[in-house]
Amino acid sequence: MEKKMERRGLGRGLSALMADINLAPNTQTAPDQPIARKPDILPVERLQPNPNQPRRSFSPESLEDLAKSLSQKGVLQPLIVRPLADSTQYEIVAGERRWRAAQIARLHEVPVLIREFDDTEVLEVAIIENIQRSDLNSIEEALAFRQLMDRFGHTQERLAEALSKSRSYIANLLRLLSLPEDVQALVKDGKLSAGHARALITTPNPSELARQVVENGLSVRETEDLVRKPAAPGTATPGRKGKSSGFEKDPDTRALEADLSANLKMGVSINHEPGGERGVLSVRYNSLDDLDLLCRVLSLTPRDGSI
Repeated sequence: MEKKMERRGLGRGLSALMADINLAPNTQTAPDQPIARKPDILPVERLQPNPNQPRRSFSPESLEDLAKSLSQKGVLQPLIVRPLADSTQYEIVAGERRWRAAQIARLHEVPVLIREFDDTEVLEVAIIENIQRSDLNSIEEALAFRQLMDRFGHTQERLAEALSKSRSYIANLLRLLSLPEDVQALVKDGKLSAGHARALITTPNPSELARQVVENGLSVRETEDLVRKPAAPGTATPGRKGKSSGFEKDPDTRALEADLSANLKMGVSINHEPGGERGVLSVRYNSLDDLDLLCRVLSLTPRDGSI
């Protein structure tokens, strides 16, 4: 099977990488919080951005605001850099925004922490740094979490611990990735909130309902009511009731549907017979590639669930 993740095993570890980033890459450290490690000072011209930096756009207005702050207070939080082979240059691992703002502020030198990161760790740190951005929308944040899990093998529990977030927070964001692309685009554009989107996850027609929500300016509570509303007399509530039983699904079943949908990136529906132990689990795939992936996952999982 094609290798899809770069698992480092014992490696440096996520917590160590987080310690270097200091959990606040886009904000200035408070003056009364001294830097634990004494940084080096390097000219700005000896630094260059990471060509594989996931973040491609920097708001000119945001950079100008940061540059004004740097002009008054200086760069209080050092950049993370790594030396380039056979060169006096250094590559920015974390802090490119501060480096750009420092040049606008006409600062000639910046504080840096020099680290010997390999290429995999550089990408990992860059993704983690982007998660700390205040202007990240829910879909962008979810994609960053998914990339950390798929590429580096991190679990939700490990991410939650390292990023000081709850596991449910990360799980709820990841569930958004099971929504169709057009619904995700509405979240990215700010037309739908994460709360609106979560209400649509287990519905069979999220795109149609999302359009109704946007057109009518519905609140999250109104969206939840819309999801529970039967499509026609005698039909089950979309995504909330079994197809034939008419009984409302319990919260654990809905949460399990959302978890499976987020992990598989496919629509999953669980219809459990009330009072019994039997039921039907259905997976909706959107392409033959999805079907191939599903078949490979099922064929590699033993009956007892061990790997």
